[in-house]
Amino acid sequence: MRARDLAVQYETVTTDTDALQAARLMAEHRLPGLLVLDGQGAPVAILPASQMVKVLVPSYVLEDPTLAAVVDEKHADRLCAALVGCTVGECLSSKAATPPIVAPDDTALEVAALMAQQRSPLVAVVEKVTGKGKDGARLIGVITASHLLNQLLAAQT
Repeated sequence: MRARDLAVQYETVTTDTDALQAARLMAEHRLPGLLVLDGQGAPVAILPASQMVKVLVPSYVLEDPTLAAVVDEKHADRLCAALVGCTVGECLSSKAATPPIVAPDDTALEVAALMAQQRSPLVAVVEKVTGKGKDGARLIGVITASHLLNQLLAAQT
């Protein structure tokens, strides 16, 4: 199996996407994270769902988790209000790394090795595009860890 055969369409956002919209996208599709693209459509980061949840938690609770017990449910139910007016770029960790990228002809083992090495729930399958003096990249799709496992298990039977 080659990466191009494993790649599927996947929800993407840009750094300018509304954070609340991105959170809804994650929740509705039960995604482990979103692929963040630049203005030209090239992958620049992964916004994990866990990072989005972290943005919702007040800083004083992050500093002292025991304070979470004193916040009543009425206020806890309004945690998503922290996303109003924010962009995906503001939700990204300052340590956000470039997402793992594979070429369309990479094998399933190459994909699995990169995913394992970088501990990433997904990799982007990107094709290099050249022509007319412009070099760039075109996103073909994404391979999630669960999809890769599914395909590898199916090959066992």
